[in-house]
Amino acid sequence: MISIRGLTESELNGIALFRKEHDNYNKRGEKERMNFNDILYSVEDSVATITLNRPEQFNTFSDDLLKGWVNYLEEARDDDTVNVIVITGSGKAFCAGGDVAVMEKGEGFIAGIALDPDGPTIATQRKDSLMKIVHRVAYTLEGIDKPVICAINGPAMGAGLDMALMCDIRVVSDKAIMGESYVKMGLVPGDGGAYFLPRLVGLPKALEMLWFGDIVKADEALRLGLVTKVFSHGSFDEEVKAYAERLAKGPQLAVRMIKRAVYSSLNTDMRTALDMISSHMAIVSGSADHKEAVNAFFEKRDPNFQGK
Repeated sequence: MISIRGLTESELNGIALFRKEHDNYNKRGEKERMNFNDILYSVEDSVATITLNRPEQFNTFSDDLLKGWVNYLEEARDDDTVNVIVITGSGKAFCAGGDVAVMEKGEGFIAGIALDPDGPTIATQRKDSLMKIVHRVAYTLEGIDKPVICAINGPAMGAGLDMALMCDIRVVSDKAIMGESYVKMGLVPGDGGAYFLPRLVGLPKALEMLWFGDIVKADEALRLGLVTKVFSHGSFDEEVKAYAERLAKGPQLAVRMIKRAVYSSLNTDMRTALDMISSHMAIVSGSADHKEAVNAFFEKRDPNFQGK
């Protein structure tokens, strides 16, 4: 809170103007969050669901879809009623990545970057378009401590598969297929496949998938560790919902600290990792959720966690 004692009338008017502009900005933001046609957002039972909504285009990227994706991830991150985030697709596909026909015309998400003939090289500007638009999804996901589940309801190809790899875990329909198809178009995995894939399936298999671009079916994806669950296509939505809600009912303070500890441990030494987890243990062992778990254990009942 800023004290207004001793301020001049001009300074007070400046504060009033700032507050007015701040309120207008918030109102514009609320309107923008609701104004995405190519992506949907809903919250139910502490689970936020982000649905890619270009079914006739197999949920390929558009400027609207990508901006909405980032917007809704941030909304779910900041919403205290949300414990788990699910990302899925509408229609027959999860996501086919970039819309090649549209991008070839200079439209789609790359149309948001003006290619200035007198500015940097066109290659540099295309690089910037990836970093400023597509890669923002990865950057946003990196800052979310809540579990993010990718529910792959159908084909996930190229950048669509890369987007799935960014999530914490992937569950898949038994009818779904996946592939790092960039190479078949003479391209490199521009949305993170070269970073995420080796961490999931190992270096040799990742290179094989990236070099050949072969299709991977659901059962093979499970064997490789690309996905953790294969659900029946006919009951996919119901099984994903039950899976996400089970996680959402867990002790959220511990759940989020586990995620933070696991990801941090990938990039640090053992001593640092153990030092960090001992700090986490000190915090959660004094939490209300831990006390509830102990009471539930002795009373032989299911715990009712509150995330505290």
